Amino acid sequence: MRPFPLQGTRILVTRAASQASKFSDALRELGADSVELPLIEIRPPVSYRPLDGVLKQVEHFDCLILTSTNAVSILVQRVAHLGLPANTLTRIPVAAVGAATADLARKNHLNVQFVPARYVGEAMVEKLRTVAPGKRFLLARSSIARDVIPDRLRALGATVDVVDAYQNVPPAGVADQMRSALNSALSAATFTSSSTVHNFAQVAELAGFRMPPSGLTAISIGPITTATLREYSWEPIEEARPSDIPGLIQAVVRALGS
Repeated sequence: MRPFPLQGTRILVTRAASQASKFSDALRELGADSVELPLIEIRPPVSYRPLDGVLKQVEHFDCLILTSTNAVSILVQRVAHLGLPANTLTRIPVAAVGAATADLARKNHLNVQFVPARYVGEAMVEKLRTVAPGKRFLLARSSIARDVIPDRLRALGATVDVVDAYQNVPPAGVADQMRSALNSALSAATFTSSSTVHNFAQVAELAGFRMPPSGLTAISIGPITTATLREYSWEPIEEARPSDIPGLIQAVVRALGS
């Protein structure tokens, strides 16, 4: 592979501002011009009361399901904020969707026992299929998320408590940033979650653009994000394999590399 296979390309990065830098830096190291358009801002849930309530009685659950690094960070922060024992989260088995989520959980001394090979909710259900019947799970997630995990685990005979740990919302003023970005010569837009796709569509309408934007290709982090793009009649030109940031970088190289 050439040392700068993405030289001459301009890639739109739609991750949250707090998470975009490593992805952008990796693209630049490959020669791309990275254009950051943060479409997700992590905000507190409407109320911390439900989350705090389950954290105070987390020992009653058989397994904690974490679907993002954001969920890991927020749960650790709330345990500290509430003054709960340091081992509050370490005593319960954890199921983590994705290597990054599992790695951060382990760094915080959580007992990660289940990590599916694919980073999607369906794979998590398959991973837990044999242990699910009769068990009680706690799923801490974004306020806007698919119900695949709780619905299918319940169908297997499990009890699943779902609690909002945070919100994914478009940042204020991002419509103006979108106008500037989409009026430049972009090679492709990258999407790292269904939330980035939905927020892109919401902001595009405010900014006066149709979906999908004319002439702009999309590159997806995985099958769920791809399915969301298709809801907007936007077929991605590449999909990450595996569904993580290194996989997405390789997908960009496959699609646009010279």
